[in-house]
Amino acid sequence: EDPSLERHFKGHRDAVTSVDFSLNKKQLASGSMDSCLMIWSMRPQMRAYRFVGHKDAVMCVQFSPSGHLVASGSRDKTVRLWVPSIKGESTVFKAHTATVRSVHFSSDGQSLVTASDDKTVKVWTVHRQKFLFSLSQHINWVRCARFSPDGRLIVSASDDKTVKVWDKTSRECIHSFCEHGGFVNHVDFHPSGTCIAAAGTDNTVKVWDIRMNRLLQHYQGNAVVNSLSFHPSGNYLVTASNDSTLKILDLLEGRLLYTLHGHQGPATCVAFSRAGDLFASGGSDEQVMVWKTNFDAADYGDVLKTQKSGTNVDGTHHTLQSEMDCGVHLKKTKTQDSGRNHEQQEEEASLVNTLEHIMGQLDVLTQTVSILEQRLTLTEDKLKECLENQQKIIQNKMS
Repeated sequence: EDPSLERHFKGHRDAVTSVDFSLNKKQLASGSMDSCLMIWSMRPQMRAYRFVGHKDAVMCVQFSPSGHLVASGSRDKTVRLWVPSIKGESTVFKAHTATVRSVHFSSDGQSLVTASDDKTVKVWTVHRQKFLFSLSQHINWVRCARFSPDGRLIVSASDDKTVKVWDKTSRECIHSFCEHGGFVNHVDFHPSGTCIAAAGTDNTVKVWDIRMNRLLQHYQGNAVVNSLSFHPSGNYLVTASNDSTLKILDLLEGRLLYTLHGHQGPATCVAFSRAGDLFASGGSDEQVMVWKTNFDAADYGDVLKTQKSGTNVDGTHHTLQSEMDCGVHLKKTKTQDSGRNHEQQEEEASLVNTLEHIMGQLDVLTQTVSILEQRLTLTEDKLKECLENQQKIIQNKMS
């Protein structure tokens, strides 16, 4: 079955710049040149919220991993964190000195990375809402910045025609990819964390392996590519282009699967839902569209399962690389599987369950640590207050 248009949201009064799904797919956020952030409900007959606060165009939006916050960046040089409820309260981050083009949460929800026309990439802590540090080696506007799935790396794309990979801890640029013939509009990590894809004004999408720093795939289009998003299985990539089309690329086969026409005028942004069964797109026609993915529904469920079980002891995924290198496709491996004996399959199933249980426990631990960290911050702040008050009392006594 081909991808199909599922919902159609109208309400923005200017070009849509950015779209993102919440974790549970109940909400979709969009930003627009009309200076508003909209939160659409995926449930029919539920009203949309329009959040006003930015003084100029909203360039980017993203839900936090938990879905309890939405970050936005704007031409007014600020980043805002919103609570996506009726009140639509927000707090403002100020450190950039020009338009903020991109916002992205780390997968643990603790950090935020932003990219700006001031040529810098900045990293912030979410719960302390504090600016941490800048990465500043780009020599032109930075259009996009993303954390790797494990949070150890940052990738950024710029009008200086480079894509840079940074080590978050050492804050150093590990590698620059300079193969783009034009500005680089968008970049993102493959779910495995081993590859990145970048889209540019030279009408191309390029996929690089960041371990060997080599180009894996190159797709030549016939229009500027504005945005891209990996399917959670890591096997597909969706792109949005100035020729008004969305394209779905099959990364295993290395070919174009579908071209979708929906927008009138440039398609500016696109994003898969966290489960991959939907994707959303926005355009300069002020419209937000939600599409049902439909392709290989059975297959990518299996793919996600095999990827979970395909995690090495050291936590690295090995699925994508082998597939890209040997061109082995999951469909083939499935037919071979049927020849294996039953016990082996049962053993593997129990192993998968155990691994999934461990992953679940790890998630709980991560959340606990984050809560403890937040409490610690509060305690530190209180302590600081007490000490400051003490100082004041002493000074008053002395004066």
